[in-house]
Amino acid sequence: MTKKSFLFLALVLTLFSSPGIRVVAQENAPNIRVVVDMVQLNVAVTDNKGNYVTGLHPSDFAIVEDSIPQKLATFGEGNEPAYRVADASSTSEKTLAKAGGQQTQADPKSAGEDASQSLGSMVAGANVFLLFDTSNYMYRGFVFAQDAIADFVRSLESADKVAFYSYSRDLSRSAPLTPDREAVLRGVRATVAGDDAALYNCLLLTIKDASHFTGRKVVVVFSNGPDNSSMVPPEDVAELAQSTGTAIYMISTQLAKLEPVSTAVFERMTAATGGKAYFAKNWRDEQRAFASIRDDLAHLYSLSYYPQPNPNRGWRGITVKLVGEHLKKYHIRTRNGYRPQPNRFAAGTTTASASEAAPSNQ
Repeated sequence: MTKKSFLFLALVLTLFSSPGIRVVAQENAPNIRVVVDMVQLNVAVTDNKGNYVTGLHPSDFAIVEDSIPQKLATFGEGNEPAYRVADASSTSEKTLAKAGGQQTQADPKSAGEDASQSLGSMVAGANVFLLFDTSNYMYRGFVFAQDAIADFVRSLESADKVAFYSYSRDLSRSAPLTPDREAVLRGVRATVAGDDAALYNCLLLTIKDASHFTGRKVVVVFSNGPDNSSMVPPEDVAELAQSTGTAIYMISTQLAKLEPVSTAVFERMTAATGGKAYFAKNWRDEQRAFASIRDDLAHLYSLSYYPQPNPNRGWRGITVKLVGEHLKKYHIRTRNGYRPQPNRFAAGTTTASASEAAPSNQ
């Protein structure tokens, strides 16, 4: 078996190694269950001119998963903490009470307040993972790209946490997720260019890292060219991002846009996850692209729900609509679905019940 085959096998195994909610399967049946707890959506609402629409309320949104109407559990706008939606189902309220630290049935009002505080802390601000192309495509304009990234880091809201990674053939975790902007900036300045580009391999690993965190998860990629050494296809990367609720934003130079395949992949991947793709002609365009992403993060609505019973263990489509004739003229951007992530256990292994396991975000 070749070295590349070993690498591909390792990456595939990595995808299914995440901890999650574990449910006991029937006796003598394979212990393969899916993880579906709270599904979180980042939703951008814009008018025909591309301006953000603010001030909307939970009642203005309707969510459908596989043609099954869903009930909002939490709602938030921008970097403000999310709050519990009053008309959540009784099941959701009990789950929310547990998320707020209530171990037994308590007063509904106090349980709701505790749950609101707990869930608010989960979705206030964003966990932003920056992935910077340091391959040999980046020899020209490297310093300008570093400056644009540094300005973006400084401009993010104080509620946001930031991680800085770089990649060429391998992934370098220069600064782990932290609120310390100076630590991130030191990681940015320490990067050097060189070697081939394994964008999709490294992007998959970055999404895997982001999936361990609750709350809003965003990966911002700065890429100067196509991928020339990955073993992972971009479709698998996009699906993992959708299933973990991670939005992908990509900033690339005109060099990548000259290759139609890369252009199509970047645009399709970002759209599927609720993000955006930008193609910058020069360093000024790079700065504008980062500013646009910053504004997007500040205006996203945070919606979450606990899925209604759904036997589908495959791809689940999500549709978000605005309710009311006066709102139909606006446009919505969010991820279009997810695939519940399986957890596999050896037969006979004792596992925890769903009520005993910690919640996870999809």
